[in-house]
Amino acid sequence: MSDSNDSGAAQFGRNETGSNGPIIPKSASEALRPERVPEPPKRSRKARSQVVIFLNFLMTVVVFVALAAAGAVYYAMHAYEKAGPLEANRNFIVRSGAGIIQIAEDLERNNIITDARVFRFVSEAYLDNETLKAGEYEIKAHASMQEIMELLKSGRSILYAVSLPEGLTVKQMFRKLADDPVLVGDLPTELPAEGSLKPDTYKFTRGTKRAEILQQMIASQKALVEQIWDKRDPELPVTSVEEFVTLASIVEKETGRADERPRVASVFINRLEKGMRLQSDPTIIYGIFGGEGKPTDRAILKSDLEKETPYNTYVIKGLPPTPIANPGRAALEAVANPSRTPELYFVADGTGGHVFAATLEEHNANVRRWRKLEADKAAEAAKAAADAASAPPEAQ
Repeated sequence: MSDSNDSGAAQFGRNETGSNGPIIPKSASEALRPERVPEPPKRSRKARSQVVIFLNFLMTVVVFVALAAAGAVYYAMHAYEKAGPLEANRNFIVRSGAGIIQIAEDLERNNIITDARVFRFVSEAYLDNETLKAGEYEIKAHASMQEIMELLKSGRSILYAVSLPEGLTVKQMFRKLADDPVLVGDLPTELPAEGSLKPDTYKFTRGTKRAEILQQMIASQKALVEQIWDKRDPELPVTSVEEFVTLASIVEKETGRADERPRVASVFINRLEKGMRLQSDPTIIYGIFGGEGKPTDRAILKSDLEKETPYNTYVIKGLPPTPIANPGRAALEAVANPSRTPELYFVADGTGGHVFAATLEEHNANVRRWRKLEADKAAEAAKAAADAASAPPEAQ
């Protein structure tokens, strides 16, 4: 009993320091006041300095990287936008399937740009989802990388042209396509039908295949013939598109003057309606030489008029079995809607045109006049040659 009381008394009388000593009584307010929590131990000055050093280093690295990036961007943009090293205009080819890395390297290799990496990375940022297009481009002197990128992105490549005039045969057109130095690829071994190719000037870029131009020609002629055939005079004596193109090809070969074509077409249509032979000289030539064409130094002989070929309209009645050339729009339109005249004959007038006649008597008179003109020209040429031969040599 006494032991417990002594223990409790000892606990009650312990001072604030926790050591045994005299008991210091507290007032009620002091007893209720919370005791102060001891402060945590302070970090040493050495540890604090290491954190500061690390943070300063990290900030320095960030600033340095930011400045370096800004400098690189400034350099790249300046190099991308400034005038390029090219001293004169030059053609540059972007091959089909070439990526931006290859294009950039080719530009630098040709001294068109100064830095392939700058061109590549900045162009990729500008292009987004677009691409640089294949083709041949004319790069202007001192063009910047940005201007070059815009040009290659636009696809505005150099256009070449091949001209195929009216009146050529399929073989002659094939020869022109084969001889073009810019077109690539082979033509088919099988020739399309005579008259199925549209005479025109066809534009193309480097790398275009000959077969592509050929398909354009076939499709364009088909559309043109159908368009004009649908608007033809319903009283024409031709009953099919094939006959229509055949007659247009004869008109095409008979005259190169646009104003004469409807009149020439009228002569042939009048002859068909009367059951007369067409008697067209170009059909004789096609029957003898085919699509190769007549040599320029070969005249039409009187014996040629009597040669029996499927195309000789001095021998056969009606139209030949196929066209004799590829007619153009003007000849097709002339046959579809010809002039309405009573004329049945025409002959050259010696000036590049023709004289037309409705009767054989008028025609024979026109022929005699034309023969006299030809004889006079021949006599003048012979006299000029003789005068040149007899003239004294010039003084040395």
